[in-house]
Amino acid sequence: MVVDSKDPDLLKLELVNVPGGAFAFELAAKFCYGSNFEITTGNVAHLRCVAEYLEMTEDYQEENLIFRTETYLNEIVLKNLDKSLEVLCKCDGLDPVVEEVGLVDRCVDAIAVNASKEQLVSGLAHLECDVGSAKLRMHCQDWWVEDLSALRIDHYRRVIAAMRRNGVRPESIGTSITHYAQTSLKGVERRHVWDSGPFVGDSQRMIVETLIDLLATENITTVTLSFLFGMLRMAIEVDASLDCRIEVEKRIGLQLEMASLDDLLIPSTQTSDSMFDVDTVHRILVNFLQRIDEDSSGELSPCGYDSDGLKSPSHSSVLKVGRLMDGYLAEVAPDPYLKLQKFMALIELLPDYARIVDDGLYRAIDIYLKAHPSLTESECKKLCKLIDCQKLSQDASSHAAQNDRLPIQMVVRVLYFEQLRLKSSFSGGGSGCVSGLGLGADGSLSQRFVCSSSGVPSSCVSPQRDNYASLRRENRELKLEISRMRVRLTELEREQGLMKQQGRMRGGDGGGRHGGEQGRAFLASLSRGFGRITMFGVGGGPAAADRRRKKSGGRSSQCSDGKARRRHKASFAYD
Repeated sequence: MVVDSKDPDLLKLELVNVPGGAFAFELAAKFCYGSNFEITTGNVAHLRCVAEYLEMTEDYQEENLIFRTETYLNEIVLKNLDKSLEVLCKCDGLDPVVEEVGLVDRCVDAIAVNASKEQLVSGLAHLECDVGSAKLRMHCQDWWVEDLSALRIDHYRRVIAAMRRNGVRPESIGTSITHYAQTSLKGVERRHVWDSGPFVGDSQRMIVETLIDLLATENITTVTLSFLFGMLRMAIEVDASLDCRIEVEKRIGLQLEMASLDDLLIPSTQTSDSMFDVDTVHRILVNFLQRIDEDSSGELSPCGYDSDGLKSPSHSSVLKVGRLMDGYLAEVAPDPYLKLQKFMALIELLPDYARIVDDGLYRAIDIYLKAHPSLTESECKKLCKLIDCQKLSQDASSHAAQNDRLPIQMVVRVLYFEQLRLKSSFSGGGSGCVSGLGLGADGSLSQRFVCSSSGVPSSCVSPQRDNYASLRRENRELKLEISRMRVRLTELEREQGLMKQQGRMRGGDGGGRHGGEQGRAFLASLSRGFGRITMFGVGGGPAAADRRRKKSGGRSSQCSDGKARRRHKASFAYD
């Protein structure tokens, strides 16, 4: 530099961009003047780079600094996994010279090769660890996981890619990625909805995006579902790219049936929006249903319920997700900022066969109606149409029949299908046709004639309901109907007693004979019409209707009181 300088009065030289700075230059100066110092894993990277910068090659002196550092790297560092990791960590701040001399690439390859070798030669140790404690197994198999977490994210990515090429176990790599994320992202705090503006720097965003990209490019499928949800929340916090979020959502959708309700309750970071990130859950559910369609295309019938499909893993997964989503809907329903369109979109996304009973869905909708009293009547009708009244249990039907928040059309549908179930119970399984009240599209009642081969009204039979659940429900309804018939019979006996009392009050044998004849006629009428008794008084023909109208004056108040008492006893857990 002095020779090349054209200034005859040169008194000062300025060395620009010296790799390693004053620390590295001082070591090089000591080497030139013969001062003793030791080459170690902590300074070999600085010495190699500054020697390259100062052109300390064999052309000027034998065994110059470049030769000395290369010898140490090849004989000491690159043959050992620990030392290669330490040197690679010391390469920070030495760019671009450290890349030009190939030190990073050599350390990365040495780490991957040594890890692969140790994995092969330690098979016996791994087998011994499998029968030991979990802590010992972790120490045996993944002892280098914590050391990898000290690497810079770009160096870490290159190490993981090299490990995959050299055949390192995917389980070990997955554990390493999980530990790296927990170590490098533990300082990121949750951002609240009311916070605005940038929250974290580009470094943390780069870490999140790099780790997610590693899962995709290296095809790592051994990470846990809780880790995926954690990465998804972190991607939302640091405002990662949309591609990264979609990748995590897709992986979660592949195993959504194993998720918990707490996993889905992702806080929203958008201002003036709902408290929970409903859009993200919607996309995850879409990915899950796409996986089900691909896995079970040949297992389920077009309606989604086949005898073989009931036993398939896909159908079991759909039922689990159906229960999970009902719980999620109930959790987000009280949010006053949750829009009706988003709430309905989540409900409509699941197929009908995902719910054997609609009690959970009814509960969620009831909570939403209670938390959003400003909904219009048409919006309430549209929301309540998503409930299949035929899938409501007896408790849910009783609650819905007394729910003031439901549209009247919904209440009518509930009562109508309750009537059909009662008539189905009376039919006893014989074939035939049933004439009764029908339900129009607007919820109004009309006369309808329904036939089925089993004697059960066809509108009451869901093609997607398994036989076992139907038998249990019918058994429960039969028990309830017996109790109702007992109550009704008690009322009839009370009415008969009143008729006898009125006959005695008239006095005389003629009155007694007249009362006795009325009692015998009543008992005969009761024996003939016992099979036609229903909860809503449907059936019996025109003559029975005339008799009921004639007698309604004397016992309408008593029947009303009895029905009011029975309705008062009905309770449900949703109030």
